[in-house]
Amino acid sequence: MLRDLFPRVHRRYEESRYGGELELFAIWLGQEGHLRHPLRLHVRRVKYVLERSKGLQSGPLFYEERLRHAFIVSRLDAYLYVCTGRIFIRFLSATHRLSRAESSDALSLLCSRYRQYLSGVCGFADQTLKHHGSTVADFLLRGVSPECGLSGLTAEDVEAYVRIKSQENTRQSLQHVIGHLRSFLRYCGSCGEAAVGLDVIDTPRVYRGELPPRALDWTVVRQLLASIQRRSVRDWRDYTILHLMVYYGLRPSEVAALRVDAIDWDAETLRVEQRKTRSLLILPLGHRTLRLLRLYVKTHRPESDLPHLFLRVRSPIIPLKNYGVIEIFYYRARRSGLALDGVSSYALRHAFAMRLLRQGVGIKAIGDLLGHHSLEATCVYLRIDTDMLRAVALPVPGITTV
Repeated sequence: MLRDLFPRVHRRYEESRYGGELELFAIWLGQEGHLRHPLRLHVRRVKYVLERSKGLQSGPLFYEERLRHAFIVSRLDAYLYVCTGRIFIRFLSATHRLSRAESSDALSLLCSRYRQYLSGVCGFADQTLKHHGSTVADFLLRGVSPECGLSGLTAEDVEAYVRIKSQENTRQSLQHVIGHLRSFLRYCGSCGEAAVGLDVIDTPRVYRGELPPRALDWTVVRQLLASIQRRSVRDWRDYTILHLMVYYGLRPSEVAALRVDAIDWDAETLRVEQRKTRSLLILPLGHRTLRLLRLYVKTHRPESDLPHLFLRVRSPIIPLKNYGVIEIFYYRARRSGLALDGVSSYALRHAFAMRLLRQGVGIKAIGDLLGHHSLEATCVYLRIDTDMLRAVALPVPGITTV
């Protein structure tokens, strides 16, 4: 691989003491979908950093914290080195050659064992492990006194940390934080790292439907779509994504999972795999949507053998994730100049449901289009419409209208 990437100077890379790592790194980058030019630049930066740093490696393992510091360089393109460092750390993690803790750091070792416990015993997914790890790291930083440590942790210390988090999170988010904290303290208690019983923490009450979901006015939704000029590949991709979310009520995860073969051009339907409900939904496509999809696939979709409908437009050319779709909404909302601060991408799904309701579509039909299994789930999306209430209001005896 190095010989192909650097035909003139490949010996410099192959004869480097890190030649094996550079070869494997280059192969991994190619498998991840990186294009040739940025792939060469990443390998070149990794060689530069590794050969000028000491103490990064212990046997076959690399220390994560030392690597992060090593990729902070004093150059005009310093930010690009930081980005390459993140990618190189992901490569080492994927090949099980990354040490997240040094032997002298007891808390890091405890966090490493706890992560292995959540992964091996509890069977948590990577994203769940990331959320738990983020909460634990913040708790160890702001909730545990350096002098006393975990062994001297008290219920008052835990309560003080919860008060801090309650000022930074809604009650819904605080529920997740407390759940992560309970699990960690229960594990520490069972291992003898902290006192037993610290995991008994009250959870804030949250009531389903206590607040109506926010739905954008349909005029604002159309203005958001109209603000995308469709002059570049990225514009066309973003417009197509938001079009499907607006006119078909798709979730970000459903948009990210769409494949090119999910479009049945003859039957004029779209096959949607609903990750949340684990069901299959077949949606009829309008002629306008079909024309848009056909133009996007033939002209504006990046050239790739990947089956996914929506891809990144920059290297690496890989499928979009659900959080990538969410970021597209926030990016387009900021550029539109509309008053959309604090509005999430789910507001488009709510607007879709409200538009159908105002056009006289029954709640059961709306639920079928949204992919819901119960009417209760659909009703959450339908906020109170003041104009509809005025239309069915009854006259109150004794009150004269002016």
